[in-house]
Order: sequence, then C-alpha cells, then structure tokens
Amino acid sequence: MPFATLTGAAESPKGKDLKYLQLWDQYGALLTENQREICEMYYMLDLSLSEIAEQKQVSRQSVSEVLKTSRELLDFYEEKLHHCAQDREYSQQVSLMMTETVAALEKFKQVHPEFTRDMDEIINMIAVGEKIDLDKEN
Repeated sequence: MPFATLTGAAESPKGKDLKYLQLWDQYGALLTENQREICEMYYMLDLSLSEIAEQKQVSRQSVSEVLKTSRELLDFYEEKLHHCAQDREYSQQVSLMMTETVAALEKFKQVHPEFTRDMDEIINMIAVGEKIDLDKEN
C-alpha cells in the first residue's frame, strides 16, 4: 500500500503556483500586508492579475510586480531557512516508514494468518491516520 508524495510539481505552471503556495504558507507572515493580500488573492482565491488589479484599484503591472517581488522574497527565505525543504524531507521519511510498516504487517499476516483481521485493522488505521491505542483491551 504506497503512500502518495508530491514529485515534480514545480515543473508545470500550476506546480509552480503550488511551490509558492507552500512557501507562502511557511513565510507569508514575513511579507508586507499588501504582498500578503495580493498573494492570497492570486494563490488562494485563484484570481487573475486583472481581477486583483481591479479589486485593489491598481494597474495589472503593479500586481505583477508585487507578485514577482513576493516570489523573490519567498525564495530568499526558503534559501536561508529551508523550512519547506525540511518539511518535504520529513514527509518523505514518514511516508517511507509507513510504507515499510505496512509491508511488514502484510508479511506478518502471511506467516500468522490467525492475526489477519487484527493486522488489517492496524493497516486501515495507518491509512486513515487514526491513533492506535496499544493499551486497548479487546
């Protein structure tokens, strides 16, 4: 039972937006209020440059420049602090551990078929992220 991870997302235009959305989630508080508002409108609300310009009562070029500056700042913060990269690495490690755990449980089921129901229950709990109570009485 493999667990999904994001790979190659930064290659497509929407993937590039995803990259900056993740950076914005991590470092958005470090931007100015205007930069945060415009990024939120662009990345979270999926508004076009023209729609944002109309709402902010500025030129489309001004919105484009704010987004460009904001992306540069977000890239700079990530380059210095590496929070998103660390989160990605941690998520990949957890995903690998979960995949290996499920594989070990599947092997255990083969050797001990009498525990199939219990192992299937644990595998399901892992898949949905449910807390497993090891002290629970049956």
